[in-house]
Amino acid sequence: MAGQRVDLPVPGRDASLGVIRHGHYGRPVLVFPSEGGRAEDFVRHGMLGAVANLVEQGRVTLFCVDSADRTTWSDRSVPSEERARRHHDYTRWLEKSAMPWIAGELGGQHELITLGTSMGAYHAVDFALTHADIAPLAIGLSGSYDVTAWHGWGDRGDATYFANPTDYVTGMHGAHLDWIRSRVSVLLVAGQGPLEAAPAQALPSSKKFADLLADKGIPHQLDVWGPDVEHDWPWWHRQTAHHLPRFC
Repeated sequence: MAGQRVDLPVPGRDASLGVIRHGHYGRPVLVFPSEGGRAEDFVRHGMLGAVANLVEQGRVTLFCVDSADRTTWSDRSVPSEERARRHHDYTRWLEKSAMPWIAGELGGQHELITLGTSMGAYHAVDFALTHADIAPLAIGLSGSYDVTAWHGWGDRGDATYFANPTDYVTGMHGAHLDWIRSRVSVLLVAGQGPLEAAPAQALPSSKKFADLLADKGIPHQLDVWGPDVEHDWPWWHRQTAHHLPRFC
């Protein structure tokens, strides 16, 4: 089932990032890797095998993308605001290169599920909340949803605010909030085992973000797994296999 990598240009830069498609039919899922990961990681870490039946049955088509974390949130040599600006460059790549390519593969634009693990969960949730017209459902596994908790430094400005779900959801109101309520659903999954609370912050961040979504009336579900559930791939296999069939 392994697909072929396609490299697509990053707008305004002499660089490219990759996309790999797995599957021939079914609901499209945009898959973000964990921190610093690549499109190949979904296969490399066994995630494709965990949902192989859905792919083989034509229930999902997976579009796995590269991250740009090494030059954005993971580059701690630059202040938070610059990291956020670079993150917005990554978002423009998704908008201007990845989304048109995916639409071409599908024969038109279709509503996406977004899915990610660890830092990829942040990307999945952020993309859905900021692109609700094309991605009305986000599944975040073991994510942290406040970028200011990621050892940031320097002055914070608009770039950080609009890249930080905890900030911009707090600020949502009026007609835009009503539209988000009508369009988006967010599923947050976290365990209570090793690394989920510290250093990953996935458990407390998922709980806090779920409370914020509840306060804003945005449809969501928080699914907390047991004390043996670690911040690691074997558990993300099980969580994906448990939840994804519900939506396709």
